[in-house]
Amino acid sequence: MPLYTVLLLAVALSMDAFAVAVASGCALRAPDPRHYVRLSACFGFFQFLMPVLGWYLGLSVREYMEAWDHWIAFALLAWVGGNMLRSALKSLKDRECSCPATDPAAGRNLWILGVATSLDALAVGLSFALLQTPIWGPAALIGVVCALITACGLYLGKSLARLCALNGWAELLGGLTLLAIDGVFWRTPDTPENEIGRAHVSP
Repeated sequence: MPLYTVLLLAVALSMDAFAVAVASGCALRAPDPRHYVRLSACFGFFQFLMPVLGWYLGLSVREYMEAWDHWIAFALLAWVGGNMLRSALKSLKDRECSCPATDPAAGRNLWILGVATSLDALAVGLSFALLQTPIWGPAALIGVVCALITACGLYLGKSLARLCALNGWAELLGGLTLLAIDGVFWRTPDTPENEIGRAHVSP
């Protein structure tokens, strides 16, 4: 998979984390360096971990799905992108602006948010396995990009606490990006050259 495609995918998957980070900055008002480190490290770690888990899960069932693996990968990415679009449109329609009342960068709240914002990446990792694409490089890039975007979101949340509509637009952009990447997968033919290139893939 080309580097620019993985980078776009990483940015799209980070939009949930970005939206939560903006809301967290809104709640914290004046986040200190510890908040930046904890939130960015946690979100980045789970965005790295989930594609790897999904990839190994996909390996365990790939031999039973090889006849229709591209269809499954297409459906998974379409589902993730569609969910992001639906959530974004609802947020923009309702003009939601939810700021957490407790510290989101501490204790159980931090881990719950880390898992919740990275579940989409699990499905993407499964898609990578079905497409016989190596995972470690893309997963590392996804994690690093998410950590950086989380830090930016936290900073913006502190500065732009009243512009919570930004969360909905960010998620909308993420959903559209995932659907665009899904279209690339749809247009990629199963040529003999591609099949040879996907053979003997290791993580």
